[in-house]
Amino acid sequence: MTANLAFGILGSGECPVLPMDKTTSTDWRQRLGERLAPPEDAMARIGSGAVVAIAPFQGTPYALCDALAKRLAVVNDVHIYHPVALFPWFEAAAGEFTLHTWFAQAGERDAVNRGLVEYTPFARWESGQVPEAYAEEPDFFLLSVSPPDEQGNCSFGPGVWFSPTMIRNANVVIAEVHDDFIRTGGENSVHVSQIDHFTEATSKPRRITLPRRKDEEIPIVEVTCAIVAADLIRDGDTLQIGVGTVSAALAPYLKDKVDLGVHTELITGGIAELARDGVISGRRKTLHPGKVVGSALAAVGRDERDIIDGNPLFELYEFSYVDDLRIIMQHDNMVAVNNAIMVDLTGQVAAETIGTRIWTGTGGQTAFAIGSSYSRGGRSIIVLPSRHLVDGNHVSRIVPTLPDGTVVTVPRTFVDYVATEHGIATLRGKTIRERIGELIAISHPDFRAHLRRESQRLYGITV
Repeated sequence: MTANLAFGILGSGECPVLPMDKTTSTDWRQRLGERLAPPEDAMARIGSGAVVAIAPFQGTPYALCDALAKRLAVVNDVHIYHPVALFPWFEAAAGEFTLHTWFAQAGERDAVNRGLVEYTPFARWESGQVPEAYAEEPDFFLLSVSPPDEQGNCSFGPGVWFSPTMIRNANVVIAEVHDDFIRTGGENSVHVSQIDHFTEATSKPRRITLPRRKDEEIPIVEVTCAIVAADLIRDGDTLQIGVGTVSAALAPYLKDKVDLGVHTELITGGIAELARDGVISGRRKTLHPGKVVGSALAAVGRDERDIIDGNPLFELYEFSYVDDLRIIMQHDNMVAVNNAIMVDLTGQVAAETIGTRIWTGTGGQTAFAIGSSYSRGGRSIIVLPSRHLVDGNHVSRIVPTLPDGTVVTVPRTFVDYVATEHGIATLRGKTIRERIGELIAISHPDFRAHLRRESQRLYGITV
């Protein structure tokens, strides 16, 4: 890799944890010299047969992706590894290429289920390792970074993901510079000497929003979050909060808690405000005391980004570190709160597929559910509405059995509590009969009689 003397030199294999400096070098464009080029010129280096890895989610380098999509018209057999791709590859690209992912989201869900995307189910995260579902040593790694500061350090902005390891492993690293990226502590830094080529962003990153709640879901979410906050979250707990419709709404209901900590994959809305107000202090955390630890931000508004930017309380690390089961279970009082698509009467959780139709990915849900179950004083909590609308008809989210082909995201042995707007089912240490009774009690009243009949038919159990 090329080293730039103007910013100082680091070995190409180094990826240090550096102090934050929000002072951007005013002449960084000149100091990068020939390594700063238009995106079309940067993508001209990619030839047929190349393996290209791209940073996920908010790390998506849009200008580089657009230039690569055009490049695909003149090259072939390019393999693109872009999980949670916030870029319309099949609309923008012409020519032969293969897209790989392990997390289907709204923009690529149909393509995944039509077999147009190579989908790899994956849930094993190991600190310092690239997931096996990613290209371990790609020809190119494309990512987004902030402008370098006076010491030549760029930030990965709102998401570290796998960038430090991918930078070390890739043959060529090309970064798109976004001038509004935040800076945090942790591993959220890379020196310009570790990047081969730069290009400037031509547009602002997309604003990431969670799926809009339907009107009928709002009171359901409010009641469920209030129940969980009051009965299942204790002062001093360390939280992981998932990005689902119910779980991501939990933070505002925790304002009366004391000394909460956060160790999570995605920092969701409301967490920064709780940290500002002293509710989240991290003082009782086992690892990284006094810090809010995550890998990326998700649907965090401008005001909360301003709270996080340059705030030493916040540290972003690689996804494979924060989601490493061995790291999670070391936390005392670790509490994982995650959404589900449906839960069967014995407590099995489906959060990835509906039947054989892939809906999303595992992410860190399995690891956090297991890790929190092993944590001293920890709890694994699943939240979901008791019912939802499908084609105009209400359908129960508590089901007798999961539909054929449905993937079990969290085995029932690692589910301690399930919460809906009708209450909390306590499953840890319960028999099948007791589990069925607990789950029917929190199902929607319109479906309880049916669930009781199915319990008798399927399990021989009357409740």
